[in-house]
Amino acid sequence: MKRKLSLALWLVAVALLSLPVTARRAQNPLAAASFQQRGAKAVARSPVVREIDLEGLKKLLQRGGKQSRPLLVNFWATWCEPCREEFPDLVQINKDYKTKGLEFITISLDDASDIKTGVPQFLREMRSPMPAYLLNVSDPETAIKWVDAAWGGGLPATYLYDAHGQTIFKHTGRVKPEELRAALEKVTTKQ
Repeated sequence: MKRKLSLALWLVAVALLSLPVTARRAQNPLAAASFQQRGAKAVARSPVVREIDLEGLKKLLQRGGKQSRPLLVNFWATWCEPCREEFPDLVQINKDYKTKGLEFITISLDDASDIKTGVPQFLREMRSPMPAYLLNVSDPETAIKWVDAAWGGGLPATYLYDAHGQTIFKHTGRVKPEELRAALEKVTTKQ
């Protein structure tokens, strides 16, 4: 009798272990809910980087209309050391000013092949919540001149536009947070 019971328990254990993990979790509603929450958080932490061309860049930078807000744009790349150094400051600035009506986007100038690897990995490490884009153009000079005729393409480059699209602040190289904050105070409102 004991032998039959042991064999039966062993068969049940083998059957349970052969079930897919998700099926085993479904048997326990609390474990299933916890698993789903962890999965949702992992997806939320995975940054989405959208590829844009020159026309997409123009649309992103377009301001005007009733819904327009000030726009802060940071052009950067993973291979640019000053870009990497300033990014934590930019994440904090976004946190401090998004409730004051600021829209903040980042535009990577990395190679398009890095859109699924290096760029999102860096953004994940930085815990960046800002919308991220990767500019993919055949002629970078055209895009650079469209953004700012005086910009030589040096990185990082930070531009602040008011709600009407006027350039309020621009800086090439690692931005000084206190200078950027002073410019932001001029165009953001407390909400």
